[in-house]
Amino acid sequence: MTIKILPARLANQIAAGEVVERPASVVKELVENSLDSGASRIDIDIEKGGSKLIRVRDNGKGIVKEELELALSRHATSKIHSLDDLEAIMSLGFRGEALASISSVSRLTMTSRPAAQEQAWSAYSEGRDMAVQLQPAAHPVGTSVEVVDLFFNTPARRKFLRTEKTEFTHIDELLKRIALSSFDVTMNLRHNGKMVRQYRAAKNETQAEKRLVSVCGAAFVRHMLKIELEHNDLKLHGWITTPEGARQQSDLQYCYVNGRMMRDKLINHAIRQSYETSLRPEQFAAYVLFIEIDPHQVDVNVHPAKHEVRFHQARLVHDFIYQALAGALAQSAYIDVPETAESAYQTEVKPQAPVSSETDIPETDALEKSAMTRESKPYPVTRSVPEQVMEAVARTPDYPRKSGGEWSHSDGRQRREQKASEQNARTSAPSQREVKAYQELLRTETPAPLSSKPVASADEPSATYQPMSAGQPADSEKLPEQLGKAVAIVDDCYLLILSDAGPVLLSIVRAEWYRLVGQMMTDQSALVPQPLLVPLSMKLDSQLLEAMQVNEALLKQFAIHLKSKGSDSLMVMAVPQPLRQQNLQQLIPDLLSYLAFDSENRQKTARDVTQWLAGELLKTKSSYTLSEGIQIVSELEQLWQQQLPLNDRLFVRTVDFSATIAKLNHE
Repeated sequence: MTIKILPARLANQIAAGEVVERPASVVKELVENSLDSGASRIDIDIEKGGSKLIRVRDNGKGIVKEELELALSRHATSKIHSLDDLEAIMSLGFRGEALASISSVSRLTMTSRPAAQEQAWSAYSEGRDMAVQLQPAAHPVGTSVEVVDLFFNTPARRKFLRTEKTEFTHIDELLKRIALSSFDVTMNLRHNGKMVRQYRAAKNETQAEKRLVSVCGAAFVRHMLKIELEHNDLKLHGWITTPEGARQQSDLQYCYVNGRMMRDKLINHAIRQSYETSLRPEQFAAYVLFIEIDPHQVDVNVHPAKHEVRFHQARLVHDFIYQALAGALAQSAYIDVPETAESAYQTEVKPQAPVSSETDIPETDALEKSAMTRESKPYPVTRSVPEQVMEAVARTPDYPRKSGGEWSHSDGRQRREQKASEQNARTSAPSQREVKAYQELLRTETPAPLSSKPVASADEPSATYQPMSAGQPADSEKLPEQLGKAVAIVDDCYLLILSDAGPVLLSIVRAEWYRLVGQMMTDQSALVPQPLLVPLSMKLDSQLLEAMQVNEALLKQFAIHLKSKGSDSLMVMAVPQPLRQQNLQQLIPDLLSYLAFDSENRQKTARDVTQWLAGELLKTKSSYTLSEGIQIVSELEQLWQQQLPLNDRLFVRTVDFSATIAKLNHE
């Protein structure tokens, strides 16, 4: 067979196979052209699901008479003129194939009038001969495109159209996505002469929320968190929902890159990873997110329908999105991350180190597979209550010291009352300064011992845990052996529980600290290294790199695997599950600094690192609900195999109601 150049009509019909999949594809191309023309109002009229008529009218710039016929030619566009334009695309369309492809499979009429032209002109073309006919017309400033009898000359394609209702549903969903990308544009959608959707232009935050309600529903707005972050030429803004706003299907997931609708696997993976610990496998996050990036850093010409993009710094974009969403959820107390991540969310997200050949994002298929197969598993518990935990607790306080060195419960209560009054006047959450002060207190102070035996040194066998006797008060308060039903929250941070010794108060903050210490214990290989999806690269000074090398074995006990990279940087390869959602960019250098600088001039032990990590990971709250308290105690019981440290009088104290009962009897 001889090689021939395809006729223009046949070439356009082949191109239409990529551009015009169904009526919704036509609406997409025409509405995007209207947006590119600067329109502030777009009216869409549909008949019979789009198979009979699609009419899109806008008030944009319009097209001059001399260019109307050219506009219907293949590869004709006003949006790019050189290779430099192709590498920095900001318009929604740029290939110049849409109008030619649509006109090859329909009867198309385009009427337009620019502001500088007194007379409007109309161009008509239909698929049989592709000849364009020009004639004068009446039309305001702007452009109207009518597409009649879609696929009239390609019966095989017409057979694949679904029912009228189904095709219109696709158009309706498409317009929802476009409406969310252009809040400043009024859009009206009619079907068979009946108004179906009216999206009024939003000029303030209240009107923007109304459009969100009309597209995403009231439940989305009720549970949404606003995101707004910027780093250099990378900006992320929009809304995500808390876990309470999760869906049973992925029908409320809208993402845009430089205003273009996207269903990109890399972006979806970063979003799913940020929700990894807060959603069940069958739940889906809901979000409306806008990514703005230097157009030179993204390639939009990688998909026939332009649904996917390729980022030049994929790792940077992935981690930026993950940190932004994880930080927002953390600030709302929906996942556990350290205080440093919270501060980064409030000011500026600092993405991780630049991409190198060793740390490029894997192929998107691998990302998709990884996200589907990885699950959040409970921490493995293969041991009884470790005596090392009790030794660590023996060095951890719950109340401030007096100058004389004794513990004062009254001073602690006064401090809590003062702190509560300050917080109630300011906010319901503790300040970063207060959290940091509490963490420092946990790492440096030493309360009365929980055991009558001395704590073993690093070189001696661990001391056997014994119930507290030396520190027990003279009144011989009866200690509970088993906890029962939780009744209520007292003073915002204590749980009133029934027990075999009567009612007791349990410190929820202390319970959280016990839980963290238990999770970080290194005996019997409880901590398992989990490789990072993307190894983290960071530059450090020589002292911290030396500390990493000296303490390499100690770090591996905690399943923290670090690898030297040159003379001034390292790679974080794996961390244990409790550290997966932490800000490793901040935590790892802080940990190495702790190991490198020691005022006592001694080598750090596993117990030291356990205490330090527990203090860093602890995030206190000003108040707890009953369900939160019950959940913390339940997780602690599971972790400690029902053997709670009930002899710790800073953890559990019995409650004596005898004085109150006596007063009630006498009155």
